[in-house]
Amino acid sequence: MPIQVLMPALSPTMEKGNLAKWLKKEGEPIKSGDVIAEIETDKATMEVEATDEGTLGKILIPEGTADVAVNTPIATILADGESAADLAKAPAPAKQEKAAESAPPAAAKAEAPQPKAAPAAPQAVAEPDPEVPAGTEMVTQTIREALRDAMAEEMRRDADVFVMGEEVAEYQGAYKVTQGLLQEFGARRVIDTPITEHGFAGVGVGAAMTGLKPIVEFMTFNFAMQAIDQIINSAAKTLYMSGGQMGCSIVFRGPNGAAARVAAQHSQDYSAWYSHIPGLKVVAPYSAADAKGLLKAAIRDPNPVIFLENEVLYGHTGQVPKLDDFVIPIGKARIVRSGSHVTIISWSNGMTYALKAADELAKDGIDAEVIDLRTLRPMDTETIINSVKKTGRAVTVEEGWAQSGVGAEIAARIMENAFDYLDAPVTRVSGKDVPMPYAANLEKLALPSAAEVVEAAKAVCYR
Repeated sequence: MPIQVLMPALSPTMEKGNLAKWLKKEGEPIKSGDVIAEIETDKATMEVEATDEGTLGKILIPEGTADVAVNTPIATILADGESAADLAKAPAPAKQEKAAESAPPAAAKAEAPQPKAAPAAPQAVAEPDPEVPAGTEMVTQTIREALRDAMAEEMRRDADVFVMGEEVAEYQGAYKVTQGLLQEFGARRVIDTPITEHGFAGVGVGAAMTGLKPIVEFMTFNFAMQAIDQIINSAAKTLYMSGGQMGCSIVFRGPNGAAARVAAQHSQDYSAWYSHIPGLKVVAPYSAADAKGLLKAAIRDPNPVIFLENEVLYGHTGQVPKLDDFVIPIGKARIVRSGSHVTIISWSNGMTYALKAADELAKDGIDAEVIDLRTLRPMDTETIINSVKKTGRAVTVEEGWAQSGVGAEIAARIMENAFDYLDAPVTRVSGKDVPMPYAANLEKLALPSAAEVVEAAKAVCYR
């Protein structure tokens, strides 16, 4: 079937761009990694690389076209053996929500879209979220909106809470997560900082030690390496070193892990780094509801919390409970999908691969139970062990590297607590052991995939 090339986004907040130039013509052969076009906005220019091989069958948007919406089909690639007669078979892409139109805190929310039907057999059964009372009204929000609402609600509730970081105020946040906060709370509580992570992280830690409750935003956790001494040696260790006399109630939040073509120095997953440290709590949500409920809990926590978001997920929508005070306790995993044949454990964007894999496995009669850890430290070992005792098999999924990764810790805990229940070795699916490439085709290969999770699950099920 012909493959559609969609208008890519240069950033999570991009809605449209200009198709500046086509570098390939209709009928020309295409290889994975070939640059086929250039797109631009008022801020940047980007090359569009093919991720599939074939022939450029049809150019749908001519060069020079302005204001092309993100995810609009711009061309069609024909696979080997296909001809122009097959162009009509190209699938229509699913309609995407606007990438970054984050309404201010008081804005009305859109109606929830109808969920897609689940695979026929075996039937997926998601356990109800124990934090949400039965019959609760739900609203549809993007993850960035849920995060923003969590901060706004806590800032209204507690005058000691404030936000600081690069571009959080006047620019409304590099990813528009803090949109509207400056207008509501003013420059005293929504503070733009210089580009000096070591400096403003230290200011935040000092403020927390005096009793304030800072939310420190890093434009990406890759930049937090500049501040890691403040995070670990000051924030995480001071309570112990002061004999319990000096606390540090602070949240460090921002995008973690791979995004899209931002290369090795902007794509690292720090889940394992921070979850190694006593004194820190580490949260990595996947859904909009969890992002809101866990961020509110993190802001209230008396300990330093590392709140790992994901740039790719910011624009994803989900159902968020419409409650006056929706808070999810830190340290509790959630069974997102019940099953009996194999346990798949993940968190953050790894859940994307886990859930897609579970759908594919269901088509082959394999009933996968999917656990979203939500919190990496403290880890909910009990939920993992109870699931593995039921299924007898486990697969972990993470975008970070395998060595000393979170998956390795999960495997060790399963071995220690459920060895006699295992019918197969615990298998890990992770990012490949290389720095993240810039090229789109190589980046795709460096990250896990749903197909790899399916292969791992079938292997432990001896299928």
